[in-house]
Amino acid sequence: MKDIKVGCCGFPRAHNKYFRAFRVIEVQQTFYQPPVLKTAERWRSEAPSDFEFTLKAWQLITHESKSPTYRRLRLPWSEKKLSQCGSFKPSEEVQWAWEKTQEMAQTLGAQLLVFQTPASFQPSSENKKNLRQFFKGINRGEFLFVWEPRGFWKGEDVGELCEDLNLIHGVDPFKNEPRSGKIRYFRIHGIMGYRYSFNKKDLGALREKCHEGSYCLFNNISMWADALAFQELIRKS
Repeated sequence: MKDIKVGCCGFPRAHNKYFRAFRVIEVQQTFYQPPVLKTAERWRSEAPSDFEFTLKAWQLITHESKSPTYRRLRLPWSEKKLSQCGSFKPSEEVQWAWEKTQEMAQTLGAQLLVFQTPASFQPSSENKKNLRQFFKGINRGEFLFVWEPRGFWKGEDVGELCEDLNLIHGVDPFKNEPRSGKIRYFRIHGIMGYRYSFNKKDLGALREKCHEGSYCLFNNISMWADALAFQELIRKS
């Protein structure tokens, strides 16, 4: 159980302090508005050589423009152009956003890319078609793709799509069981929501859900303290 990778979704502390404490981070800025490549180059150079970046794919791929997360988007695009974004649409805009996400991942040396779909991305035939077309059409290279669906998706549908498209099913392990993928990629949002802090019993239960090579990325208000506590639990086990 020593090879469980523990970290946070985003930097809850200064970069240099974070790099000393953990071996992995899931970059969140790439979801809202990717930074310039020079920023990513600096992060990579500041981090230890064995530090791992994963990242969340740009919202232009997964979320439509009515999403409140677009408030943090800084693109001078018209409403018409923005309407072609999200839901893995077969559009030039989505393809461009993928190319920018890919470029950022390559700069960071990231292998794992997370595609989180909102609850509004429902299991319709059109959405499934777009999902298949997107992942079968892009150049995957050496990347591994994590899909975290929100909303009312049946487990068997998620498992079938993940198997067909070679996706890792990303889950919050306190709310769902992974349906596919040899790697377990856990995004831990808080049992009762973002303001939840994990206790020893919770962390013990999380440990039981982990396999060798699992990723455990905390995304709650006390993510720093909880990730440190869980990492210490792993170290002692």
